Amino acid sequence: MGIFSFSQDFGIDLGTANTLVYVKGKGIVVREPSVVARNTETGQIEAVGSAAKNMIGRTPGNISVIRPMKDGVIADYDTTAAMMKYYIKKAMKNRSMFAKKPNVMICVPSGITMVEERAVIDATKQAGARDAFPISEPFAAAIGAGLPVWEPTGSMIVDIGGGTAEVAVISLGGIVTSQSIRIAGDNMDESIISHIRKKYSLLIGERSAESIKMDIGMARKADPDVEMDIRGRDLLTGLPKTVTVTAEEISFALDDTVDAIVDAVKVTLERTPPELAADVMDRGIVLSGGGALLKNLDQVISDETKIPVFVTEEPLESVAIGTGKSLDYIQQFRSSPNVSSRPLN
Repeated sequence: MGIFSFSQDFGIDLGTANTLVYVKGKGIVVREPSVVARNTETGQIEAVGSAAKNMIGRTPGNISVIRPMKDGVIADYDTTAAMMKYYIKKAMKNRSMFAKKPNVMICVPSGITMVEERAVIDATKQAGARDAFPISEPFAAAIGAGLPVWEPTGSMIVDIGGGTAEVAVISLGGIVTSQSIRIAGDNMDESIISHIRKKYSLLIGERSAESIKMDIGMARKADPDVEMDIRGRDLLTGLPKTVTVTAEEISFALDDTVDAIVDAVKVTLERTPPELAADVMDRGIVLSGGGALLKNLDQVISDETKIPVFVTEEPLESVAIGTGKSLDYIQQFRSSPNVSSRPLN
């Protein structure tokens, strides 16, 4: 494994919900929502990242707020390229004008198609990268979580992002078996919006649903005494209205998403070779990604699989940190395209 010569290369976690940029030698320098505000009349980009997210639900008719990534893949190519150009420029602001274009290691879901992967690579190059190398999200998350991915031992990672939940067993620098489902944090938000609309005839936005999930959301065993006041628009009168929801009913609304994640973990374990399955039982399962912050989720997965489950120290940053650390092995990615981005079986 050759170590690449010194260069301020980038690792990008291009997520459905957030984009993080890791600069070699500096760490994470950009952490912004994957949101773009575009003027529909002129086609101009009005805002990117946090500024654009603050516009959600508050824009005039000529401005459209877009999340160009859907389910971990590019849904709007031009907008994604413009967003990445903005983030790369932001990360490069202190670079010398004589510095070469950076090489970029960029995350892709393990279940991505070759066409979708090509779109990510092309968008990265269009945004200003000299060369782009894909790395699967669970592999990057495992590196970021400090798992021994290059050793002959089984490590299991569950990375729950905004658009996808990725489950993988990794050994000897490759994914042995994996499961990628397009059910994750965004589905939790949608389930909360749907539940409140049906039960209270109240319409709330994505930001309100996310706040509810973060404040009182729990996987299964929720405390019925925990409550939260939420505001929205009454669908019957059209007027603003406030209702009180309990953690128990939000937990019920999240059940389908939690069950899908647990099932993905079980399916991956069923496909895992016996020797590696034994390693996973000894070492436990590691959770990363924003979805890992859902209260009780680690306990639910542990109860269902009878295997210890741990949440990594920095779940929101694990993928970006792992992507950045993998820059040390960029020659391996250069000589073996798609290494560690697809299951070996």
